[in-house]
Amino acid sequence: MIGTRQVARYFISALIVGSLLSGMSVALARTPVNPEEATGWTEKSLARADDYMISAANPHASEAGLAILDAGGSAVDAAIAAQLVLSLVEPQSSGLGGGGFMVVFDAANQRLRTYDARETAPVDSNGSYFKVDGEVLPFWDAVNSGLSVGTPGLLRGLEKMHADGGRLPWADLFEPAIQLARDGFAVSPRLHGLLLRSKALRQSKTARSYFYDAQGKPRPVGYVLKNPALAKVFEQVAQQGADAFYEGVIAHDIVSAVRSHATPGTLALPDLVFYEAVPREPLCVAYLEYELCGMGPPSSGPVTVMQILLMLTHTDILDYAPNSLEAVHLFAEAGKLACADRDVYIADPDFVSFPVNTLLAPRYIARRAALINPARAMPRARAGNPLGEISTFGKDRSPELPSTTHLSVVDKEGNVVSMTTSVESAFGSKIMVRGFLLNNQLTDFSLRGVDDAGMPVANRVEPSKRPRSSMAPMIVLRDGKPYMAIGAPGGPFIISFVAKTLLGVLGWGLDIQAAIALPNRGSCNYGTEIEQGTQLEPLAASLERMGHKVRLESLPSGLQGVVITPNGLEGGADPRREGVALGR
Repeated sequence: MIGTRQVARYFISALIVGSLLSGMSVALARTPVNPEEATGWTEKSLARADDYMISAANPHASEAGLAILDAGGSAVDAAIAAQLVLSLVEPQSSGLGGGGFMVVFDAANQRLRTYDARETAPVDSNGSYFKVDGEVLPFWDAVNSGLSVGTPGLLRGLEKMHADGGRLPWADLFEPAIQLARDGFAVSPRLHGLLLRSKALRQSKTARSYFYDAQGKPRPVGYVLKNPALAKVFEQVAQQGADAFYEGVIAHDIVSAVRSHATPGTLALPDLVFYEAVPREPLCVAYLEYELCGMGPPSSGPVTVMQILLMLTHTDILDYAPNSLEAVHLFAEAGKLACADRDVYIADPDFVSFPVNTLLAPRYIARRAALINPARAMPRARAGNPLGEISTFGKDRSPELPSTTHLSVVDKEGNVVSMTTSVESAFGSKIMVRGFLLNNQLTDFSLRGVDDAGMPVANRVEPSKRPRSSMAPMIVLRDGKPYMAIGAPGGPFIISFVAKTLLGVLGWGLDIQAAIALPNRGSCNYGTEIEQGTQLEPLAASLERMGHKVRLESLPSGLQGVVITPNGLEGGADPRREGVALGR
C-alpha cells in the first residue's frame, strides 16, 4: 500500500590470537565511541546459489527474505521482509524508530535507484539545540535523551522502494515479522552480551521491562522474547501503509515519549506527518574494470570509499599480499586523506550545495594520492581543496556510533538491493515506544555546530536537516550489469570495512567470503585501527615505526554481500557476527 505522500581465492590460513604487543603506544583520547563488542568468531563458508540469494545480519531475517524470494517476491520485497524481522530480533541495530539508505538496481529498466530514508532534525531546532543552560550537553548525555531523536525515516523509505520495485502485496511482507513477534524468538549470545553491557538501557523506564527481569538481569541466551506490542504496530502498518505510523496514534506516542523524557526533545507531530524519504541520484565512479555505485550525501560512506580505492590505484598495493605491512600502511594512508575531506565537505545536500563529484575527479584524486609516502605515515591528513578555494566550513569531528545493520539481496530476474539501516548507537536513544526503540541519530550532527576555530561546520543542526552518515550500501556494476552488492555496520569504521572488502574482491581477486573475513584495518584520521586477535596484530610494532598511531580494536564489522558470477551467485556473511547468506 502506498502512503499518501508519497569479491585467485585467498583464504586466511589462521587467526593469531595472543596477548597485545608489549610496548605498543596508545593514541590519546579521541571522540567517544561505543563499539559493539564481538561475541566470537564463527567460521563461515562461501554460500552458493543458482537463482536468488539474501545475506542479512541475523538468520531469522535471512530466512524471512528467502521465504519471500521462494514465493516469487522481488529483491525489494525480500529486503523489506528481512528488515522488518531485523527490527524485532536486532533491536540494538535498526528498526522502525530509525532510518537508512537503499541502493536498488532495477533489472527491467536497467537503472539504479537510491533512497534517502535518513532521519531529520525537528523543525523546532537550531544551532543551540544541544545546549542546556547555555552549555553543550556531554556527548553521552545527549545520546540518551529526547534531544537525540530524529524523525524516523525507515518505513517511508521501505514504502517508496516497494512502490517502485515490489511485486508481492505490501501486507504479505509483514507476515514473517508479525508471526515472530507474537511467537517469540530466542535471545542470541550477541543480543544478550549487548544487554549485559548497556547500563543506559537497563535504566530506561520504557525499555527495561522488555529486555531485563525484575532484578535488572538481562534476558538470558535462549530466552524466548515476545513482542506483542510491536506485532500490533506491524499489523497496523501492513494494513494501512506507513501513514499508520506517521499520522496516527503511533506518531502521537512517539512525540509524547520524546517530549516527556527527562531531557526532552522538540520532535513534534508535523515532523512525522510531513516526513518524506527522498529519491536521490546514485553516485557512481569508474574503478578498474568496474563501476562503483552508492548513496550520495548525506551519506559520506560511498564517496569516501570511492576516494580510498581511487587513490590506491596510484599506489602498488595490489602487488602486495592483503595482510602485508605494505598493504595495511597504504590502505590506512588513503583512508586518512579521504576522511579528512569527509569531515569538511559532506553534509545534507539540501542544505550544503557542495559538488561531491569534485572529490572524485581524476586530477584531484591524483593530487591527494601523491601525498601518500610508501615508507612513512602522515600524522594526520588535512582536507584538500577540490574547488581550488579555501573552504568556508570548519572540520567536523562528530562521533558516529557503530550500531547498524546491512543486507544484500539478488532475485531471479537480476534485481539487486543493498540496504543499510540504523538506530545509531546500540539501542539508539533507549526510548521504547510500542515495542520499538527510537534512534539517537541527531548526535551524528556536530553538537557544537562550530569547530575549534569557531568556523561553522557543514554538518550542524538545522531544522529538517539530515545528519551526515558513514553508511555505505553499494552496488558494483560490470559492463553495466550488477556484479556485487555489499555494505556493513560499524559507524565510521563502515568506510574501511566496505573499502577493504571491495579491494579484496575487485583488486586481489578473493571470493566474497574470503574478502569479508580479511582482518579489518584502516584509518579515518583518528589513528590506525587494526583488528586485535588477527594476523595483523604482529604488524603493529612495524607500523608504529613508520609513524602510525596504532589502535587495537575488536572491529566486529558485520559485512553482508553477494557477488553475481557467470556460474551463479556467491554470498558472504561476516564471521564476526551472526548473519548468514541463503539462496536457491
